[in-house]
Amino acid sequence: METVTEERPPVSGVPASATAPVARSKPHALLVAMRPQEWIKNLLVFAGLLFSGKLDEGAQVLDATLAFTAFCAISSAGYLFNDLRDRAHDRQHPEKRLRPIASGALPVATAWAWAIVLAVIGVGVALIGVSPEVAGLVALYGVITAAYSLVLKRLVILDVMTIASLFLLRVVGGAVAVEAEASEWLLLCTAMLALFLGFTKRRQEAMSEQSVAASSSAATAARSPVTRPVLEHYSLAFLDQMVAMVTAAAIMSYAIYAVNSPLIGTRMLATAPSVLYGIFRYLYLIYDRGDTRSTSAILTQDPGMIFAAVTWVGAALAMLYIFD
Repeated sequence: METVTEERPPVSGVPASATAPVARSKPHALLVAMRPQEWIKNLLVFAGLLFSGKLDEGAQVLDATLAFTAFCAISSAGYLFNDLRDRAHDRQHPEKRLRPIASGALPVATAWAWAIVLAVIGVGVALIGVSPEVAGLVALYGVITAAYSLVLKRLVILDVMTIASLFLLRVVGGAVAVEAEASEWLLLCTAMLALFLGFTKRRQEAMSEQSVAASSSAATAARSPVTRPVLEHYSLAFLDQMVAMVTAAAIMSYAIYAVNSPLIGTRMLATAPSVLYGIFRYLYLIYDRGDTRSTSAILTQDPGMIFAAVTWVGAALAMLYIFD
């Protein structure tokens, strides 16, 4: 199989091992560019299935799974589009230059073709397999993702709010797929948790930029592009205030939802300890441990976060399906 070697010239302040050539086949490069590790965020599609008490209905499970597949396809199309738009900037960055499109492992024409194919697959699966309404939500997800890559990710505060809206679309899409009504408090809680993840991510990036600047000479720092241009408008003090605000809002909104669960009322409070621990653990990793991993990596690799997720799912299943 044909492979492409990514040639990476040395970057000042970056270890040679980080820019060493890597041989990748085109299929592998495409898979990496699609970022399947980020598909974990699309599991929110199953929230409607879980909280509507329809997890034991085969037809509804299939619809939710097809919706999940559609959102995975459209989100990967968005990642390809984003990397195509940013490839010139990424080539100047010590880490992002390793991305398949920026490095040349995935040809631009191939990336464009697959971005279109994945977008069509996402909308098509939702339209044929689920419903026109879900297909419309998937298409709207794609439009917002494209707008984020083109403009919105450069607008302070609106960048994080846009990311939060994509989380909400996943929840609404999953609820529509299984013909369930998403609770207003569940949607509010989802929005607050998404804002929490968004602002903590910006703080991670801001801290990383400060670390690079502190370890580089003034001349080198002036030539090095920032990870995200919008970071120039975020101060650590402001980000800390926003994180504190959305953390409190997320906890309060989830507590209110748990008290007023549409199906089982206050019994949903049994899941609250897992939510609290997960939020506190995430803050500990970001603030105390200085964790620089991506959101998806933290959620899937940290033992504490995995424990929080498993115990939350277990408690929710028990309350909704066993002790009902």
